[in-house]
Amino acid sequence: MSTSITFLGTGDSMGVPRVYCSCTICEEARSNGLNKRWRSSILLEISSESVKDLLLVDCGPDWLHQMELMEIKQLEHVLITHAHYDHIAGLPQWADACRWLAIKGHIYAPQEVLATILKAFPWLQANLEFHAIDDGLAFKGWQIKPWKVSHGKNGYAFAYRFSNEDHQWVYCPDSINLQGEQKAPLYDLALLILGTSFYYEPFDFETRSVYDIKEALELIVDTKPKKVYFTHMSHGIDITELYELPDHVKLATTGFQLNI
Repeated sequence: MSTSITFLGTGDSMGVPRVYCSCTICEEARSNGLNKRWRSSILLEISSESVKDLLLVDCGPDWLHQMELMEIKQLEHVLITHAHYDHIAGLPQWADACRWLAIKGHIYAPQEVLATILKAFPWLQANLEFHAIDDGLAFKGWQIKPWKVSHGKNGYAFAYRFSNEDHQWVYCPDSINLQGEQKAPLYDLALLILGTSFYYEPFDFETRSVYDIKEALELIVDTKPKKVYFTHMSHGIDITELYELPDHVKLATTGFQLNI
């Protein structure tokens, strides 16, 4: 069995370019440059013999473009980190696709996340089955465990630790200032995918919601993952810039694929 991870989006809540902005990074993105970023999402492709299973993590407003990028016509499984717009706005489109295909989609998240989604989109139950995974999810050889992380001024989100006999890795797109029990699942990882909205975010800490790269590097020194990819990047990060990053730390780009 093999698993690949594809970055379908690496942008923050507004994506890049920002509609109102004419900064150098946004202008580069408008020319279809490297800094063009859809909202953050990854796709797992788990292959065994002739069977391939797909698991999408987060389903934001760029879902249509992301499915077209991967030439995916049918999707049955989606895992959600938290119920903010940039992570769930594509759910109605996905549910409608399930209706046209006459299939049931399966959505997985902790119960409180599902409750928020159902409050916003109550009609989704007609085409999606909701699965509360507070105690974890077993999916095609992976054990997936959620835990609550600080999302700064935006409250909290969930991160996920994926484990099997050979690998442990984490997807944590929206977090900041993790301490104690919230940081514990980040140790002993082969891979960490972490959200970093800016290289250095100069605003008051009380107004912030996601790590910047400088803070993330301090976290990495402590937790020591073997490989790191930064995602959830705003127009405060320039993919074309040669930042001073350790060799095992990279900036994720749209369509980039990792094999586990």
